[in-house]
Amino acid sequence: MYNFPWMPLQSSAPGPVPRRNWRCIGLWLVAVTMAYNLLEGIVALWAGLRAGSIALIGFGLDSYIECAAATALFWRLTVEARGAKHEAIEHSERVVQRFVGGTFLALTLYVVIQASWMLLGQEAARESLIGMVLAGVSLLVMPLVAWGKLYAARNIGSSALRAEAKETLACSYLSLTLLLGLVANAVAGWWWADPLAALLMVPWLIKEGLEGLRAGEC
Repeated sequence: MYNFPWMPLQSSAPGPVPRRNWRCIGLWLVAVTMAYNLLEGIVALWAGLRAGSIALIGFGLDSYIECAAATALFWRLTVEARGAKHEAIEHSERVVQRFVGGTFLALTLYVVIQASWMLLGQEAARESLIGMVLAGVSLLVMPLVAWGKLYAARNIGSSALRAEAKETLACSYLSLTLLLGLVANAVAGWWWADPLAALLMVPWLIKEGLEGLRAGEC
């Protein structure tokens, strides 16, 4: 079709999303993670203390581990958003990778201690409707947030954001094990389902933690 001089040329396909926009998307997703985990931690600790559930209390503490990692990542993305030099961005990237690697290992320690306590003491995750609802909501929300952060990390080239997104996926898995444990105990009396499933993810958590620490030293 002929374009008159006063008519703007129209592109047949939209162009790629600019890096700046993906950085804003990453910031928004990390902020959502921080806010959600703060609320999740409060509800989980309250429900855990009310029901006397070690699993729920541990889940609440894990929410704050994830919140700490998200806060560090928010700082990293803010450094780049302010237009810092490449060296400053690289430095913040290494610092956050080491921090996220450390939180992975802290999460590993939490999983091992909690699961071992429950298995050795045969401590069941008690029935808690609020806990089941909380775990179900987290299982729906967190994988979507993690997927968005992984996609943003690929587009802005941030290994730190990718590592933090994997931690969000790990916490999604903990939501699944918590939900299965609460439901299995309430329906079938399978008290061991929750700690056993949680222990299965320990090798992956250690691997990601050590990789984060090594990457931060490079």
